[in-house]
This record gives sequence, C-alpha cells and structure tokens, in this order.
Amino acid sequence: MPTAAPRWVFGYGSLIWRVDFPVLATRPAQLRGWARRFWQGSHDHRGTPNAPGRVVTLVPDPSAACAGVIHQVEAETFAHLDGREQNGYCRLVVEVEARCPAARLQATTYAAAASNPAYLGPAPLDAIAAHIHRAAGPSGSNAEYLLELDAALRRLGTADAHVASLAKRVRDLEAASR
Repeated sequence: MPTAAPRWVFGYGSLIWRVDFPVLATRPAQLRGWARRFWQGSHDHRGTPNAPGRVVTLVPDPSAACAGVIHQVEAETFAHLDGREQNGYCRLVVEVEARCPAARLQATTYAAAASNPAYLGPAPLDAIAAHIHRAAGPSGSNAEYLLELDAALRRLGTADAHVASLAKRVRDLEAASR
C-alpha cells in the first residue's frame, strides 16, 4: 500500500531547535503576514497547570514576516507533532517562502488562537520576561526555551525584535538573581 507523500512543516519556535522527529530535509523559510509572540501558555512543557510558562504562537500581522524553518517529514510524523503541539495549538496550512533554493511552498504549522483556554495574550515585555524567568515544566525551564529560540534565530541569520528583547531581559534577570 503506498504511503502519503512527504510534506513540509513550518517551525517558528521549538520546532527550529528541538527536532525530536525524523526529517528528510530542512530549509530556512519565512511566513509573511504573521508575527511570533510569547502569548501562549504552556501547561505541559515549559510550565505546569498551576503555573504555566509562556511559549510562542503566531498572531496575524499584515506587515510582519516570521522567520523559521521548514522540515520535510513523512505524513505519519504528524501524529507525533500533534501530541507535542497540543495545549491549544491547531494545525494551519500556510504558504511559506523557502530559501536555498527559493520557492513558495505549502506547509503545515501549529498556531494557538486567542480563543483557546491556554492563551495568555499580550503583556508588557518586562512582565513577560519575569514570567518566563520564573516558569519551568517537564521539558525544562521557560528561560531555556526562550534562549534556545533566540540562539537558533541568530544561527539562521535572522532578527526577531520581540524574541531578542525578551532574551536580553531574561539574561539580565538571571544575572541579577545569581
């Protein structure tokens, strides 16, 4: 029986730097019209039900372009990703602009809408940084998630002012607490 053709998944958060699934190919890519924000609560990975962490989601922004990567995966990999990206995330099919070689491709991504129960929404950057600094869950500290994402984006040669600003604030909080 033939299997489904490989598909692309767009990663803009931990799917950039924590790849715990088989990948056939990976390419840098960007998604226009969406911004990455630390507005989603994490009750299952970087926080707990009583003290959720903050992780990224996509929010519509016509002037933005969210940089990340696309991974080509076998269709059955989505069973693993659906479990990993639970807690408010839903699949979206989006058109991404891939690099190396340049192409427009359809990819699946995971985003958490403001209507989901784990959504925390916007807050002042200092408040988000303090929240991230103190949160931890079964997958590790929330600060680790933020700092790994910041480092991964720099390795991709891309800037994300929201992530970089939060990373600086969290590093400052960590230094002050030593």
